[in-house]
Amino acid sequence: MDQQNHNMPQSIGDTGFVPNLVAAATPYQATYHHLYHQQQKQQQLRTIWANQCREIEQTTDFKNHNLPLARIKKIMKADEDVQMIAAEVPVVFARACEMFIFELTHKGWAHAEKNKRRSLQKNDIATAISQTDIFDFLVDIVPTTEGGGEG
Repeated sequence: MDQQNHNMPQSIGDTGFVPNLVAAATPYQATYHHLYHQQQKQQQLRTIWANQCREIEQTTDFKNHNLPLARIKKIMKADEDVQMIAAEVPVVFARACEMFIFELTHKGWAHAEKNKRRSLQKNDIATAISQTDIFDFLVDIVPTTEGGGEG
């Protein structure tokens, strides 16, 4: 009996455990594999966010942007209540948008990998939105993936 449990970890966080990627022999192993995979993804995301925070803290040059600041400012001014926008605001907003896109893409990619695909699809993003509480505000604008339609 001890021989059978040789590869079983002491806890979910036991990094010495390498899950069997073929087929789990028991429902317990299948459930454990799912939890292990989920924990790995969460740890990976925590590491990524720690790196993002460190990068933000160390940034001194705010002139390089991946999103167009003029377009962001134009969108902000579309609100009639906005009179003036300080120069730093579009820069901070652009960075926040980059982080938002990164988080949504990362969660969508995790869904694609779970389904053994290497291409991110619309339904991966829709699943990420439906399974993540902080994306609840997007539920109404993303078509559901049920029914197999392109939506």
